[in-house]
Amino acid sequence: MQEVEAKTLMIPCAGEPWFGIRWTVNLYRGCCHGCIYCDSRSSCYQVHAFDTVRCKRDALRLMEAELRAKRSRGIVGMGAMSDPYNPFERQARLTRGALELLARHGFGAAVITKSDLVARDAGLLAEIARLQPALAGITITAAQDRLSRLVEPGVCPSSARFAALEKLRAAGVFAGVLLMPVLPFLEDDLENILGIVRCAKDCGASFVYAMMGVTLRGNQRAWFYDRLDERFPGVSRRYERTFGEATLCLSPRSRELSAALGAACLEAGIPFQMPGIVKALRAPYQLEQTTLFDGE
Repeated sequence: MQEVEAKTLMIPCAGEPWFGIRWTVNLYRGCCHGCIYCDSRSSCYQVHAFDTVRCKRDALRLMEAELRAKRSRGIVGMGAMSDPYNPFERQARLTRGALELLARHGFGAAVITKSDLVARDAGLLAEIARLQPALAGITITAAQDRLSRLVEPGVCPSSARFAALEKLRAAGVFAGVLLMPVLPFLEDDLENILGIVRCAKDCGASFVYAMMGVTLRGNQRAWFYDRLDERFPGVSRRYERTFGEATLCLSPRSRELSAALGAACLEAGIPFQMPGIVKALRAPYQLEQTTLFDGE
């Protein structure tokens, strides 16, 4: 693993906060999971040699200095561009070190990953959650391992991710499924979507958040089509006919699938829209504040 220079780590989030995140942090640059659809390969992000994982030099020292300088607390997100639990994290432990800093300085955390390694830090996320919201989102796009191994070849199969989700929930962590992207003509069938919701329910998931399509831009599109030609012959031509040069490629069945997912989540009592997810994440802390003020 290579090192790269970094002058700053914590980037403020603009617009409507995703999972209530106020700042994002990328301790690593690049990823070796090899997912065929990865949006972070897009040329607009300028991550060259994306399959080579690089870490930010002195990342934890920089992060602690930035945390000390903040006048207010909030949720710090990890995983927006590069998976914080790539294979090098087992030894480098940068993500764990960052979570330790968040716990020490009283910040919340939101980690997004495809790796079951996140379960290693279940206790630490639970520690953070005593004072601030802590969330783990595990990307799962295929209910069956056979398909997950084809579309996400460098990471553990879906079954291992569901097992990690179960461990996180057993530790009391607010954890759920990111069902995105849903690849048209590969994953956009009712059996796959409802299968993921059923598994999420069985694991006690705190939420399921989906996007019934995929984005395709720049380098990402060429990479994706090459992988489709290798593993799913003929599918790239369906994309070309259906979507042309569109950036957002929603499944032709997106409305039907979204409705089915919503109905299944409602029946299971699982939040599936962002406002409801954020409300559930923050609810324990608002209750504590109300109790405190009522007692004054």
